[in-house]
Amino acid sequence: MNKQLSERVNNMATSATLAMAAKARELRTAGKDIIGLSLGEPDFTVPEFVKEAAIQAIEENYHSYTPVDGYAELKQAIIHKFKRDNGLSYEPSQIVVSTGAKQSLANLAQVLLDEGDEVLLPAPYWVSYSDISKVAGGVPVEIKTTIDNDFKVTPEELEAAITPKTKMIIYSSPCNPSGSVYSKQELRALADVLVKYPKIIVVSDEIYEHINFTGEHASMAQFSDMFDRTVTVNGVSKAFSMTGWRIGYMGGPEYIARACNKMQGQVTSGANCIAQRATITALEASPIKIQYMVDAFKERRSLILGLLAEIHGIKTNEPEGAFYVFPDISYYFGKTLRGTLIENASDFSLFLLEEANVATVTGEAFGNPDCIRISYAASEEDIKEAMKRIKEALS
Repeated sequence: MNKQLSERVNNMATSATLAMAAKARELRTAGKDIIGLSLGEPDFTVPEFVKEAAIQAIEENYHSYTPVDGYAELKQAIIHKFKRDNGLSYEPSQIVVSTGAKQSLANLAQVLLDEGDEVLLPAPYWVSYSDISKVAGGVPVEIKTTIDNDFKVTPEELEAAITPKTKMIIYSSPCNPSGSVYSKQELRALADVLVKYPKIIVVSDEIYEHINFTGEHASMAQFSDMFDRTVTVNGVSKAFSMTGWRIGYMGGPEYIARACNKMQGQVTSGANCIAQRATITALEASPIKIQYMVDAFKERRSLILGLLAEIHGIKTNEPEGAFYVFPDISYYFGKTLRGTLIENASDFSLFLLEEANVATVTGEAFGNPDCIRISYAASEEDIKEAMKRIKEALS
């Protein structure tokens, strides 16, 4: 049979995080005791008050197709959340609810990018930014950063990457995979560059907004001279541990929101009705109701950083948000460990899976070939055991 797949999908990379998770499941099925530190998924259950809202929605017989851009009540809850937490004022026509923040990002790429448009990606960046851009005809342009600067792009580095073809920049803060958090002052410095290039659209991925250990979250859209060209993307997967409920949303210029609504109407239509009703309750609640998760992540961060510091050859910084560490492991490149030559981060990550039975993700997938991503969205027992195994494997 002639398998006539499109060049589009043939050229698309498989998500490295999902691929590693699948490999870990395969090894577990074969009887291996694998500790998974690869997925960006909180290990907490959904808060009870959110579950109760979902149950109530079922009992109230919500079951029909939803509006493509989301229930009106949910859009109002999102508007309230943006105003309360970010100081941003939106109208309902500027909000689009999607099946996860990933779909929000994909919608944006599809409606904004033409063939050859360049998309700036401060590296490291979330794995899907690059291929989401490519599928829409865009050309990803990486802006390299280093662990010594906490993986943050500087205004000078940003300006040097801009060309006449630059159409968009996508970044996350707190960042997946580095955990870096841009302060208001740092974002203002980047905005001072971007105001000189009014055709560039900024996509600010703030899905980890509440998992922030600095006490302050800043949004690019809070600057009046950037508001009309910034799209803020968020969702409930991380802060409310609702990964499988698949609700994301965006707020931005009305013409972009209308285009995303049009695109989504031809692809998936509206997001799940029960999950939307539950999200209304989640977003209307004070962030203090999920502070227990943030506190736990902060304690785990201290734990994992302390244990990594005991392992020779691993260089770390202190991430200020999310639930990842992104250590530089390039010390091991060119070395042979238990008969395995380590040439890059992918070799190193695979070595840890096979020799330590610990699943991580290569930094190459995030645009940084010197690092690996380790998620500490796991129990303290698993973190301790995983670091013990890694230390033994590398010794």
